[in-house]
Amino acid sequence: MSGKSYRISVIVPVYNKEAWLRECVDSILAQTYRNMEIILVDDASTDGSGRICDSYGKKERVRVIHQENGGPTAACVAGMKAADGDYYMFVDSDDFVEPDMLSGMAARLTGEKGEIVCCNHLLEKQKKTEPVYSLAAPGVYEGDKLRKQIQARLIGQEQKVIPLSRCMKLCEKSVFADEAYYDYAIRFGDDSHMMYPAFLNSRRVVIMEGALYYHYRYVEDSIVHGYDGAIYESVGRLMASLRQAAEEKRAPDAEAALDREYCYMLLYVMKNELRNPNKGYRKRIREIFTEKENRKRLLNTPLYLRDRTNVLLYLGAMHPESVLIGILRLMFKLYDRKHQGGI
Repeated sequence: MSGKSYRISVIVPVYNKEAWLRECVDSILAQTYRNMEIILVDDASTDGSGRICDSYGKKERVRVIHQENGGPTAACVAGMKAADGDYYMFVDSDDFVEPDMLSGMAARLTGEKGEIVCCNHLLEKQKKTEPVYSLAAPGVYEGDKLRKQIQARLIGQEQKVIPLSRCMKLCEKSVFADEAYYDYAIRFGDDSHMMYPAFLNSRRVVIMEGALYYHYRYVEDSIVHGYDGAIYESVGRLMASLRQAAEEKRAPDAEAALDREYCYMLLYVMKNELRNPNKGYRKRIREIFTEKENRKRLLNTPLYLRDRTNVLLYLGAMHPESVLIGILRLMFKLYDRKHQGGI
């Protein structure tokens, strides 16, 4: 274990998470690693989250920022601008962490520019907890190995080689030098437009073995499974951001990976549109999935699908005028009712 103590800024974007915020902040304050600060960024919460932040702001090593609502990326950027650490760690305000998280991750640091240390996480569902591990093998990735095994595989796969969540990672601050790629209007995949360029900037990536330090809270009743009419537009904005980063940073095998990534995102768009409560859902699906560029990409981009839900969504995307659309919509209605306790 390295004897050096690196200064770490733990940044927590906060928006209407009153029910879980205390557990989150208490778990960070309980870290065995002491050379850290906590920055709580209240993004104009309308519940009691802002008051809770202020109560913690009276504690040593905790700072609070209140800002007009700008979304999670804007909150993260505000936290980074206020931070005085050499390394950043992001924790979502409804999650919590193990007390030895920062100590375990900091032990893998070297002090080099551009390093990212990745831990694994526990998925906290309402009835069970599931461990989730990175698909990348544990180890240190640098040079050609980093480029081929990590940077070339960040996007364009059904399952990411490393989750592009901003959480579960300890990042040397220089990897976030590219605020120009951040589009605050993105409502879907906002983590990706921060972490994709960050990983392309990286020079050393560590994938930890075990290290189930982070507890990601999956609150099924809150996630289920609303319709967001802005998702399709958001996907377009996200792809523009990823494409700009890939081109300017000369990401390996980027063109094919970007096409695949867009097609995988279109499957999510299909899932979202099947939950459209309006009677015109079929028309909107036809408009999206018969649009010329979307058809071209879907027809010309090979996808490797293992998830059975994705296989069905892909069939719907390829045949948007078929009776399959009505069947898929019924399936998702039944699924949502079941997970909301309706059946």
